[in-house]
Amino acid sequence: MNLDQTQNTLAFAKQQRQKLFHQLPEKSAVLVSSGHEQIRNRDVEYPFRADSDFSYLTGFHEPDSVLLLVKKEGTHATVFVRPKDPEQETWQGRRLGVDMAPQMLAIDQACSVDDLDEKVLEALENIEHLYFSFSQMQVWMEPVETWLSGLKAKIRKGISAPSKLCDLDEIMHENRVIKSPQEIDWMRHAAQVTVQGHLAAMKSVAPEMYEFQVQAALENEFKVHGSQRVAFSTIAASGDNACILHYTENSDLIGDHHLILLDAGAEMHGYAGDITTTFPASGKFTDEQAQLYSLVLKAQQAAIALIKPGTTYDAPHQAVLKVLTSGLVELGILKGDVEALIKQEAYKPFFMHGTGHWLGMDVHDVGVYKVNGQWRELQPGMVLTVEPGLYIAPDSSDVDERWQGIGIRIEDDVLVTEQGADVLTVGLPRTVTEIEAWMAENNPFLNQTH
Repeated sequence: MNLDQTQNTLAFAKQQRQKLFHQLPEKSAVLVSSGHEQIRNRDVEYPFRADSDFSYLTGFHEPDSVLLLVKKEGTHATVFVRPKDPEQETWQGRRLGVDMAPQMLAIDQACSVDDLDEKVLEALENIEHLYFSFSQMQVWMEPVETWLSGLKAKIRKGISAPSKLCDLDEIMHENRVIKSPQEIDWMRHAAQVTVQGHLAAMKSVAPEMYEFQVQAALENEFKVHGSQRVAFSTIAASGDNACILHYTENSDLIGDHHLILLDAGAEMHGYAGDITTTFPASGKFTDEQAQLYSLVLKAQQAAIALIKPGTTYDAPHQAVLKVLTSGLVELGILKGDVEALIKQEAYKPFFMHGTGHWLGMDVHDVGVYKVNGQWRELQPGMVLTVEPGLYIAPDSSDVDERWQGIGIRIEDDVLVTEQGADVLTVGLPRTVTEIEAWMAENNPFLNQTH
């Protein structure tokens, strides 16, 4: 990350802290942890990625860090970090340290995480509301119980303990649903790097190639464009592997007439891209593949056309169900009245997931989908995926054999604007004709071998 990006990230984090302070009642405190390194096997750790809420409020990414916000006769932000340790840093990498943290993070104060218990106990004196994420209840309950007990022991000194434990998720996650202009810029960048990765994968496909080699081409392109990590485990599924929704083995040899379903996203500035492309390894769809692909694309286009402020979150999904079910009837895969089939969920053997999800710092981003039991209305600044699919499993004995083993999903990232839908992932060939023409022009292996 260059200096300008770092400064933008830290300025954004400070704005979000100020916004959160404004939303908190007087005499309140907030605790957010960056998380801890996790062991992969023996003494090998998984690559560390800080908790999204912590990153959102600090722009800092070291493990074992904690943010403490206190609103009592003013506001104060403290970050607890690992102390400098030359021996540990020789083995494990540099640490920011306590002395540099306030200046580097543009935050009021920094302390050693070794002093967390002492400092938090002091900070919680006469605080009424204590906020932390209830989704991290196991992380916080033991120390919170210890702190509350310590404070209650001081009651004769006129010191009170927090009387209300509050779920920070209710505030933080709603804040994260609506993206700021800065976040939209970051997400547009993540989306476009993801586009480049998918194009590189399409360009790389060659005979006698394995799924993981397509994955390698895609993830290499992410890194070339500055993405340090994928937003989630890449799905590179060929043939009937595409009928497994979260297939991540990526170990099979790709057949000449296979479709390749590639579901992958780059992470940039802490934000996720999320695209699914489905394309033929040979550069040419079979008739059956083309018909099912065109049906899924038609469903996606119907869903995107509905995205605008005031549309309920579920409306695009209902549009997808109608298009897909109608199409399956026309193809003879389903039989009966379309509305009755939708009511019976007859489509579910072939389309068993939702049409999308919120997108942001997490690929399945935070935020509620219903309010008081009703699907919420879309608002400008929301970002969601639109990803209909069809999956005709190879053992679908009640379906004509020519359709079996075909899995297709098409996914784009869409920003809700005042004018409607802004597709952030623009730039991919999407129709059957566009994909075949693009691969004929850009894949160097097709003309030699097919």
